[in-house]
Amino acid sequence: MEYFLEILFGGLTRGSIYALIALGYTMVYGIIELINFAHGEIYMIGAFTGLIIAGVLGAAGFPAAAIFVLAILGAVLYSAAYGYTIEKIAYKPLRGAQRLSPLISAIGMSIFLQNYVMLAQTSDFLPFPSLIPEFKVPWIGHIISSSELIIVVVTILVCIGLTLFIKFTRLGKAMRATAQNRKMAMLVGINVNTVISATFVVGSSLAAVGGVLIASHIGQINYYIGFIAGIKAFTAAVLGGIGSVPGAMLGALILGQTEAFATGYVSSDYEDVFAFALLVLILIFRPAGIMGKEPVQKV
Repeated sequence: MEYFLEILFGGLTRGSIYALIALGYTMVYGIIELINFAHGEIYMIGAFTGLIIAGVLGAAGFPAAAIFVLAILGAVLYSAAYGYTIEKIAYKPLRGAQRLSPLISAIGMSIFLQNYVMLAQTSDFLPFPSLIPEFKVPWIGHIISSSELIIVVVTILVCIGLTLFIKFTRLGKAMRATAQNRKMAMLVGINVNTVISATFVVGSSLAAVGGVLIASHIGQINYYIGFIAGIKAFTAAVLGGIGSVPGAMLGALILGQTEAFATGYVSSDYEDVFAFALLVLILIFRPAGIMGKEPVQKV
C-alpha cells in the first residue's frame, strides 16, 4: 500500500508540472487555434532564469525562502517577456496566412531558442540548487517529500487563480469572448491583439513556474528539457481536449499517473509507450479529447 501511495503522489507531481505547461498550449490554441511549439522552450528558459537568480541571490547571502520566491517571480517576468516577444515576432505577422505557415514558424522558433540556450550553456547538465524549503510532512512524510507537496500545492493554487482570472476579470472575459468568436469580439470593441498577447504572457508565466519548481526538485537542467516536457504537456492538452482549460488539467493528471504507474509496476523504459498508447485510444474513441467539444459544422 505504501508503494502504491508513493507512485500515486509521484504521478501527481508529474501531472502538476505537465498541467502548468499544458495550460499555455490550450489557452493559445483556444484563442487563435495555433499550436505554440516554442512553449516548451519558454519553460526551459524559465528554469535557466531561476538558476541565474538563485546563483546571484545565494552568493549575496539571501535566505533560502526569499531566493525561492524571487527566483519564481524573476522567471515569470522574464519568460512572460519572451512569450510576448515570440507572439509579436513569430506569429502576429502570419496571423492571416495559411495555417501551415505559423506552424513552421513555431517549430523554427523552438529550434532557435533551444540552440540559443545551448550556446550559452557551459556543459550538458547544470546543477540546480534545491530552492524548495525542506520540512517534515506530518503523517505522510515517508511517502511524499516536501518538494513534491509544494509542487502539487502551488499547481493547485495557480490553477484556481487562473480559473478565477478567466471567469471574473475583464481580461479573462475578453479571452473567453475571443476564443468563442474572434470577429464578433472585435465588433463589440474588444482589442483582440491585446487579448492574444496577454494569452501568451499568461501561458509563458505558468510554464516558468513549472520550470523553476521541477528543476529545483530534480536538481539539474539542460537546454533540452523544454522539448521533452513540451511534447508531454502537448500530449496532455490533446488528451484532455485542446482548447479546454479544465481538460488540460485533467489530461495532465491522467498522463502523469499513467507514466508513474507504468514506471513503478512495469519499467521506466515503457512509460512513454503507455502514455502515448493512452493518447491514441482516447483519440480513437473521442477525437476531441476527454473534455473537448466536437467542432460545429456551419452550413
